[in-house]
Amino acid sequence: METEAEAIKFMACAGVFLFLFCFKKNVFVIEFFSKMNELEKVVIVGSGCAGLTAAIYTSRAALSPLVIGGPQPGGQLTMTNEVENFPGFPNGINGFELMANMRLQAEHFGTRFVDDEVKDVDFGEDTKKIVCERNTYLSQAVIVATGASPKLLGVRGEKEFFGGKGVSICATCDGSFYRGKDVAVVGGGDTACEEALFLTNFCTKVYLIHRRDTLRASKPMRERTLGNGKIIPIWDSIVDEIIGPEKVSGIRVENVKNRSKTEIACSGVFIAVGHTPNTQQFAKYLHLDDDGYFHRKKDSFVETNIEGIFVAGDCADKTYRQAITSAGTGAMAAILAEKYICRKI
Repeated sequence: METEAEAIKFMACAGVFLFLFCFKKNVFVIEFFSKMNELEKVVIVGSGCAGLTAAIYTSRAALSPLVIGGPQPGGQLTMTNEVENFPGFPNGINGFELMANMRLQAEHFGTRFVDDEVKDVDFGEDTKKIVCERNTYLSQAVIVATGASPKLLGVRGEKEFFGGKGVSICATCDGSFYRGKDVAVVGGGDTACEEALFLTNFCTKVYLIHRRDTLRASKPMRERTLGNGKIIPIWDSIVDEIIGPEKVSGIRVENVKNRSKTEIACSGVFIAVGHTPNTQQFAKYLHLDDDGYFHRKKDSFVETNIEGIFVAGDCADKTYRQAITSAGTGAMAAILAEKYICRKI
């Protein structure tokens, strides 16, 4: 009986051991395959026009893209009250609504979204690593569409009236809303002059606020700007405050030499003091130009110095900075990413 009892005890212990062994082995196998599945085909960093267009194209190509939303999901366009120059909308469309529709379209074809922000990357190996706040992602190909952040003035009223209430960063986008009105442009470089000249097509007066007594723009641009009778330069001045009860009704400027302050009546303020491309997290691996924008390969709008890494949108474009051009480069990046992945199979 004792021998039989010992045998039963031994068999029971062996059964438990075998169960635990198999369980651990299965867990190991599950974890192993789970880790294998973490390798994405394509990761898109950024969820503005460029990123979402890339997502639509890559998801329709059955690549199941993963989009890392970034600090501003939907990009700058979500802060634009009315978009009139995006094809397909004869009556215009709210910027937030446009981006929401693009996201729904991407999701419809199988795009996945994560709410995360990139902190670091490792593009030194064939498998690309994107280190974020909440997780680390591995991918065969990466499309960087992180955009560029406008440099703002940091004055009272700027944030309050930004996006549909009188403060804008894009004359091409919003200039037509100020037809027959007076506006102000802040800045003294080529961009500020271009904005001011464009606005003269709609506006009665364009005040050009500049902190110096001469424009920094190129000579031809200076001559065109100062030769336009609608443009009124306000020299040696900075914006002290943007004024208005519910919308912009004027600005208060301060003379940097004598510190006197003056109020100027206007319906809109266009800030044109430059942009900062959101590229620094990638600078260790991707080449940047002198202004911090991604440097693209010769004869390519979206290819970089590293194979399998593509860029799209305002992070690589300091000339146009339009929703439609961002969408175009997003499509280009997606098509080339698909071809790159197919070559790897």
